[in-house]
Amino acid sequence: MPTRSLRPLAYAALTAVASIGLLVLAIGNGWLGPDVGRGANFCEAARDGWVKQRANSYSNIGFVVAGLLVAWRAGRRDQLGDVLPTHGGLATAYACVVVVLGPASAAMHATQAERGGDFDLLSMYLVAAFAAAYALMRWYRQGQVLFAQLFLLFVAACELVGLYDGRVPVVDQAGNVAFAALLLTAVVLEVRLWLRAGRSPEAVPRTDLRWGAASLAAILVAFTIWNVTKSLWCDPHSLLQGHAAWHLLDALSAYLLFRLWTSEIARPGEPG
Repeated sequence: MPTRSLRPLAYAALTAVASIGLLVLAIGNGWLGPDVGRGANFCEAARDGWVKQRANSYSNIGFVVAGLLVAWRAGRRDQLGDVLPTHGGLATAYACVVVVLGPASAAMHATQAERGGDFDLLSMYLVAAFAAAYALMRWYRQGQVLFAQLFLLFVAACELVGLYDGRVPVVDQAGNVAFAALLLTAVVLEVRLWLRAGRSPEAVPRTDLRWGAASLAAILVAFTIWNVTKSLWCDPHSLLQGHAAWHLLDALSAYLLFRLWTSEIARPGEPG
């Protein structure tokens, strides 16, 4: 039996080509609308040309790379834990979601358009909803039907919360609160899943929480940089932007989260 499937990588690569291609067409044809200053609060000054915020736009390639790395590892049948592959194409789906984060975020920073900002938030909702839904599916020992229901419910809930257009302290937008709430849900559930496994007679942790801790650390550092560099240590005309670092660290966090999931190993006699 082959030890690697290239199917996850093929799907992720196709997603990358399609989403980046659509972004280029959208920018070139003005499909995202006029520049209304969406995302202008992240320090970098808008420049002339197609790409308004160059550092904050091009740094999103980190998500594309992270998604492709997830897909590459998802194809290693001999390396993945026993649990994740039992859930069909979820690993491939996650790879594609991470890939889409890049062009969706770049849609805002490249154009500063209102629709670009909407795509940026939607991509954040997708990855946070995935993490929370996958954790809840395993907590209740259910399958992909529950995952799909929760995933769609969470994305819809985030969109509803995001309709509130008032400013929220620290995180700016209500949509960011929904995003953070889903991530916190995922963190709490991953810890509880680990503790529940530890209380079993076999006492073998099902996941290696070091990957989870590294993923959480990366996004907390990213959030600190995201806040500090909006005003302090801000040079609008520099290509060294704190928000670009936020993108790169978030991409790293997304990949490390996947490594947490692939460390999950089912014990003999226990269903994945």
